[in-house]
Amino acid sequence: MAGRFRTVGRLKAEGKSLPRYALLRHTGAPDDPSGCHIDLLLEDGDSCRTWRLSNVPQLNAKAQPAVPLPAHRKIWLEPRGAAVSGNRGWAERIHAGSYFGVLPNATDADVTLQLEGDLQGCLRITSGHCSISNP
Repeated sequence: MAGRFRTVGRLKAEGKSLPRYALLRHTGAPDDPSGCHIDLLLEDGDSCRTWRLSNVPQLNAKAQPAVPLPAHRKIWLEPRGAAVSGNRGWAERIHAGSYFGVLPNATDADVTLQLEGDLQGCLRITSGHCSISNP
């Protein structure tokens, strides 16, 4: 844990902030037969890497499928609810915070990050499945 706080402290001292994450409740998407899913967004430069989940991940629960989606705009990291462009339903931010760790360059590589904010814990996206566990 000491290394974690040194990294966060260094970023703040340099005037930088941690990258953000958000979970959106997305309803009415024409390609979603369930009618409602969760979009997990991880800030990555000028956009957000995004995965479709069935439910909000729960701490120490069984991993659930995580389907990669095209990058989303960073505006979705802000508190908002709005119609999705292209008549693709409605999305509303329901959880948010920041993360630390490094997103791999390859968008299909495994992801391991530490979440802070509404959800806290170690986020893992591995072999097409997402989970959050105690650090």
